[in-house]
Amino acid sequence: MPGTVVRVSSPDRQLVLTFYQKQLQPQKRAMYYHLERNGKPLVLESLLDVRMDNRLSENAMALKVDEHADWCENLVVEGIRTGAHDSTWTPLNGESATVRDQYNYANVELKKDDNPIYEMHVQIRVYNQGAAIRYYLPENPKGTYYNITDEKTEFSLPEGTMAWVANWAQAPYQKLPLHNWPGESERPLTVELPGQQYLCLAEAGLVDYARTKYKLSDKPSTIVTSMFGEAQLISPIATPWRAIIVADHPGGLIENNSLLLNLNEACRIKDTGWIQPGKIMRVMTQTTVDARANIDFAAQQKLQYILFDWKWYGPAFSFQSDATHVAIPDFNLPDIIDYARQKGIGVWLYVNQQALLAQSDSLFRIYQRWGVKGVKFGFVQSGSHRWTTWIEKAIRQAADSHVMVNIHDDWRPTGEQRTWPNLMTAEGIKGNEEMPDATHNTILPFTRYIAGPADYTICYFDHRIKTTHAHQLALAAIYYSPIQTLFWYDHPSQYHQEPELEFWSEIPTTWDETRIIQGMPGEYITTARRKGTEWFVGTITNNEARSLKVALSFLTPGKKYKAKIYSDDSSIATATHVRVGNMLVNSKTVLSISLQPSGGEAMQLEEIK
Repeated sequence: MPGTVVRVSSPDRQLVLTFYQKQLQPQKRAMYYHLERNGKPLVLESLLDVRMDNRLSENAMALKVDEHADWCENLVVEGIRTGAHDSTWTPLNGESATVRDQYNYANVELKKDDNPIYEMHVQIRVYNQGAAIRYYLPENPKGTYYNITDEKTEFSLPEGTMAWVANWAQAPYQKLPLHNWPGESERPLTVELPGQQYLCLAEAGLVDYARTKYKLSDKPSTIVTSMFGEAQLISPIATPWRAIIVADHPGGLIENNSLLLNLNEACRIKDTGWIQPGKIMRVMTQTTVDARANIDFAAQQKLQYILFDWKWYGPAFSFQSDATHVAIPDFNLPDIIDYARQKGIGVWLYVNQQALLAQSDSLFRIYQRWGVKGVKFGFVQSGSHRWTTWIEKAIRQAADSHVMVNIHDDWRPTGEQRTWPNLMTAEGIKGNEEMPDATHNTILPFTRYIAGPADYTICYFDHRIKTTHAHQLALAAIYYSPIQTLFWYDHPSQYHQEPELEFWSEIPTTWDETRIIQGMPGEYITTARRKGTEWFVGTITNNEARSLKVALSFLTPGKKYKAKIYSDDSSIATATHVRVGNMLVNSKTVLSISLQPSGGEAMQLEEIK
């Protein structure tokens, strides 16, 4: 089909993605796309290209060897299938009670003009929230294997675009123009176009492929995908989705992040009753006495879990350590688990990758017998095709034994928590373990958290925190994580009946509705989340003082609410200097708040029946 042009619009017809081929030379073609919104360009003409070298398989199987320098250069369009989809599903844990999965799609079927055993489909979906593209390889009739050496999916953006760049998963962010980046950028990548348009470039459905970051192309103002090594695939197989979330304001990117979940398969776990969200604290000193003290404190503060961190079973980086035996004297784990169960507290265990790699075929079954509720994977390798598939297998193995999972270090989710909801949270974030400043905290909701839940490891009493205490309180409402770590570096002995901690006692970790009331990356944010008829609201500022108006128009009109407000106040005679106030409010109320430098404010709104 020479000259084929495929246009796919969003259900509301505001977004249009156009796919086409161009003849570059007599025997060379290339695939391109562009994306516009209401006739205005968002992504300019951008290349779609996958590089392969299948010669080893072709020679081994006595097949014709493909000699093309660019594997895609002689693809021709054989057919086009279009359609629409509209459904609604219920996440087990999420930022909203239901998720609508509505899009229009096109499947562009291509075939190599000199070797018809090679087919490739370009699959396109366009939602009201954004668009996504991936490459699909149908089952090869000769059974040859595919070795993808590189993927060059481009995002050519208007001149003047700025991006929030982080070079690795736990790196700080820099707001940079699209030139002279210091290396690659992590996913998701939030960009600001001229004219107050915002995009978030993201990866979805990374389950059998190499992680793909972003780097600058040689072309002006153009970002291109950058694979972490090769991917060896057996058809039928699809690459991860390259997603583009679209919004008029930064908060809209957060509210539209369900697009990444929709690009993953439905839940594969039949019995999900054992997957229970909650709040967790780390036991800093691993003795039986300290474990019991932490369990008592967790129960008092209405937490649901405690975590025993690394080295409980020996040197974590050694294959000689056995993660089914306690190596610490005076640490009676069976007694601790039983005591915790009596108090309504579940136990999580840290296990490093060495032990997971050596023991995962039986480890989770053993933990299930022990009564362990979850495992934190520690110091995982990630990025390569090998380690991507290993992590996905480990999540499935944990699910088979009814064990929840938290993955730490340089790994980020790509929406697979929809498929395997026992994946509760992950690190891949510069959190309170490293004590970042308040400005960094205001960037995270608009960047890392778009990828999915993150384990920021919120602290409260530790003297090293670089924010006010009301700021720390508010993070529990702003940062989404079904397993929310609180009191990361804290000891029960540091608690002196601080009244404001009732906010953490009452706040849930999963939600029926989420609204981003206002915010700008690196400056401030106000997030409102609802569970049932109660709302929990968090506002934080960067390192600077700030005055803000917070409109409560998200409340149900005609209803009255009791508001408990937790704010910084140096005149309060406690070590944390947090004022607890009360007032009556409704949907017409507009609050004026003054935030200290690095400050914040938390609020609980309870409907008056």
